[in-house]
Amino acid sequence: MSHTAFQFFLWGMSVCALFVFIALYFVRAGYGLFRTSAWGYAVDNRWAWMLMEMPVFVVMLVLWWLSGVGCSNPVFIFFLLFELHYFQRSFVFPFLITGKSRMPVSIMSMGIVFNVLNGLMQAGGLFYFPSVDYASEGFRYFLQPHAWIGLLVFFAGMAINWHSDHVIRHLRQPGDTAHYLPEKGLYRFVTSANYLGELVEWTGFALLTASPAAWVFVWWTFANLAPRAHAIRKRYLAEFGSRVGRRKRLIPFIY
Repeated sequence: MSHTAFQFFLWGMSVCALFVFIALYFVRAGYGLFRTSAWGYAVDNRWAWMLMEMPVFVVMLVLWWLSGVGCSNPVFIFFLLFELHYFQRSFVFPFLITGKSRMPVSIMSMGIVFNVLNGLMQAGGLFYFPSVDYASEGFRYFLQPHAWIGLLVFFAGMAINWHSDHVIRHLRQPGDTAHYLPEKGLYRFVTSANYLGELVEWTGFALLTASPAAWVFVWWTFANLAPRAHAIRKRYLAEFGSRVGRRKRLIPFIY
């Protein structure tokens, strides 16, 4: 792929995200709270999450190895941070899931396609067509304000995401199938704190790397999660009414 082709790829991914953003306000992706038989055959949630998230971990690893950038700073640190997130999402998070939920194969397949494309996009932006001359910067790169601020934001988002997932996992006792309103941590401010954490995390990554590809991923993250956060808040309002209070959907005090 040439540099020009990669730029077209980024623009194409951005436009696709816009269509996804609009569509998801009208069609609820059929997993989790909104799973229905209309989405077709479903498999165990744990294996579905692993199979869906693992491709981006593998694609990024293979393309890093083939790129020849090796362990040079700062790009190797970016690579490790990205892989840290997806190692947790692929090999830890799925097996912390409680209950007997299932995910439609159609949803899992769409997730696999996106994750492969995102792996190509992030590897291209960091290893093959970087907008910054990372090699000449070396470790000094991390002394720039956008870099250390981005690093702090990345880890803050990761902490929010992990803690929020922990809160959701512990809403039910074993064998309980009822729905509960999460109210700990940042769930006091938004109804989808786990999504907030993910959005903050990838915003931090984009600030850190100054990569256009990373910013396209932020846009994709928002386009995918904002409509779902909207649907979840509507569901909570229908089930719990005034207990939802003035909590926003995804971004505290704003949306």
